[in-house]
Amino acid sequence: MKIDSPSPVRSPAVSLLTVLALTALGAGPSALAQSAAPPPATLVDVVPVRQAKVASGREFVGTITPLKLATVGSAVSGRIVEFPVEQGDRVEAGATLAQVLTGTIELELKAAEAQLDLSRQELAELENGTRPEELRQAQARATSADATRKFLETRRKRVEMLYDRSSAMTRDDVDEAAAAQIEAEQAYQEALAALELAEAGPRPERIAQAQARVALQEATVEKLKDQIKKYRIQSRFAGYVIEEHTEEGEWVNSGDPVAAVAALDEVEVEAFVLEEYVPHIRPGISARVEVPSLPNRAFLGTVSSVVPQGDSRTRTFPVRVKVENVISEDGPIMKAGMLARVTLPTGAETDALLVPKDALVLGGPQPLVWAVAQGGVSGSEGGERRGEARAVPVRLGVAEGEAIQVIGDLSESDLVVVRGNERIIPPRSGNPVVRWTPRAPRDGG
Repeated sequence: MKIDSPSPVRSPAVSLLTVLALTALGAGPSALAQSAAPPPATLVDVVPVRQAKVASGREFVGTITPLKLATVGSAVSGRIVEFPVEQGDRVEAGATLAQVLTGTIELELKAAEAQLDLSRQELAELENGTRPEELRQAQARATSADATRKFLETRRKRVEMLYDRSSAMTRDDVDEAAAAQIEAEQAYQEALAALELAEAGPRPERIAQAQARVALQEATVEKLKDQIKKYRIQSRFAGYVIEEHTEEGEWVNSGDPVAAVAALDEVEVEAFVLEEYVPHIRPGISARVEVPSLPNRAFLGTVSSVVPQGDSRTRTFPVRVKVENVISEDGPIMKAGMLARVTLPTGAETDALLVPKDALVLGGPQPLVWAVAQGGVSGSEGGERRGEARAVPVRLGVAEGEAIQVIGDLSESDLVVVRGNERIIPPRSGNPVVRWTPRAPRDGG
C-alpha cells in the first residue's frame, strides 16, 4: 500500500480565478462553499494497536536465493531440433525446454504398436472361443465320416461273402476292402475328436500364452513411449530460465546440461548468524525482511531452517528465511543474488506495540500507519463512527506471525487502519476524516 502525494496548495490567484469562474456561471454562495468543502470521510477498517512481549531483534545481512534451482540435462543423445526458451523466460511445470530429434524411435514405436494390435486380435480370437459356423462345420465332417465308415464296413462284408461263396473275388479284393474300412474308421475318429475340440474351445494354456505375448508387447510399447518422453526435455517446476547451455541444431549427449531453472515464486534469504544468537532462533518463527534495492517494500517471512553446521572461522550458522515473492509483469521483484536484511528475535523479551502488516503504508521516505482515536464520534447508521486519522511515521522491529513491531508516536489506546488506507487523501489543511464500524471484541481479547 502506498500513500498518494497530497494535493499542492493553490495560490491566491488561482483561488480568485475559481471564484470568478463560478460567479460567471451563476453559482451562488452555496456552490462556492461546496467547492471549498473537505473531501468526504473515507470508509476504512480499523483494529486496535496491540501490546505484547516480544524478543528484542537484531538485523543480519543475507542473500536472496531461489527456493529451487535445477540444471536440467538431456537423458538421451541426439540433435536439438527445438529450443523454445531464452534466458529470463518464465516456464511452468512440465514446459518444454528442448526437443531432441525422434525420427527413428517413432518408427520403432509404430512397428511395436502394430505388433501389439496383432497380438491383441489373436488373444481376442482365442477368448471368444469357437464360432457357431465352425461347430456346424465340424459336425458336418463327423457325420460325413460316419456315413463313409458305415458304407465301407458294409462293402467289406459283401466282398468277404462273395470271396467265400465263389471265385468272383480275390484275396486282394478282400484285403483292399478291409483296408478301406479301417481308413474310414480312423477318419471318423479324427472328425469326432475335431468336433469335441471345437465344442471345448481353445485350451487355457493357449489363452495364457496369448495373454503373455500381449503383455510383453505392451511393455515394449510403453518402453518406447517412455524413451520418446525423454527426448522432450522439460522443467519439473515453475520458475525462470537463468542459464542456456545449448542451441537449436546442436548435438547433445546423455547427461549434458540444457538449461538451468530457478523457482522464484518463493525465495529464501540465507543469513549467517553469530553462534550466541542461534539458540534464540527456531524454525517457524516470523522474520522481517528488507531489500535495500527495494526501499519502498517490507516483507514478512518464516524461518525455514537453522543449519546445524557452522563456519569454524567466523562462528556463524546459516539461517534460511522463506519469503513469498511478488511477481509483476516484469518478473519477480526479488531476484536471486540480491542483498537482503533480516530482523530476527535474538534477545530478551520486552514490551512492544504490534500492528498487522496490512496497516503499513510504504512508498515514502519512512513507513507509516494511519492512526485514529479509540472512541471517535458516533455516526448515523449501524453504530458507525467517525474520527480524524493522523499519519504516524514508524520504525519497524521484529515480526510475530502476521503482526510486526512498530516504534513511533502510538499507544495501546490507538486504532490503526488496516483496509482502505490506500484511499485516504490528506486534505490541504488538518487531518483526513475516516469512518468505520466498530467490531465486537473477541473472547479473551
